[in-house]
Amino acid sequence: MAILMTDGFEDSEFRRPLAALRDAGADVRIVTLDEKQIKGWSDGDWTDPIEADAFVSDVSADDFDALVLPGGVMNPDTLRQDEDAVKFVRDFFDERKPVAAICHAPWLLIEAGVVRGRKMTSYDSVKTDLINAGAEWEDSEVVVDQGLVTSRNPDDLDAFCSKLVEEVAEGVHSDQHA
Repeated sequence: MAILMTDGFEDSEFRRPLAALRDAGADVRIVTLDEKQIKGWSDGDWTDPIEADAFVSDVSADDFDALVLPGGVMNPDTLRQDEDAVKFVRDFFDERKPVAAICHAPWLLIEAGVVRGRKMTSYDSVKTDLINAGAEWEDSEVVVDQGLVTSRNPDDLDAFCSKLVEEVAEGVHSDQHA
C-alpha cells in the first residue's frame, strides 16, 4: 500500500486511513516528492513532521497493491504539478489497482486524466472541476466505482476507511480504468 502525499496534507485524512489499513494487516509506505520529512495540516496549523518511506521518483505502481491520496488544499495542488506523481497515479489505474482519494485529492486524479465517466465525490469546491473533466459527481459520503473510492471531507472518514479496506481486500478490479 502506498499513501502519496506532500506538505499540506490534511492530517486526519492521512492518519485515519493509515490506521484502518494497518489494523487490517496492510503494509503501508508513505511516498512523497523530494523531502523525507513532510508536515500535515490540522485545525489551521502545521503538524509535527513525519518521515516518508520513499520518493515517488524512486518507486512505481508495480511496488504496491493500492494507493491512498489524502486531501488538504496544498497537498494535491502541489502533487498535480509533479510529473512523477501524476504518472504514479495514472499507473495504478492502468494496472487496475484500487485507488482512494478524499477531499481535494481528486485534483490529482483530474491531472492524471483518469476521471472521465467515473462516479465520484469530493470536497464541494472540487465538484465543478470534476464535472468539467467528465466525472459524474454526487454529494455522498463515499462513492465507489470499480476500485476507485472517493469521499468529501474528514466528516466522511468512517465510510471512506471502511470502503477503502474493502476495495483493497478485493484486489485488482478488472473494470478499473483510466
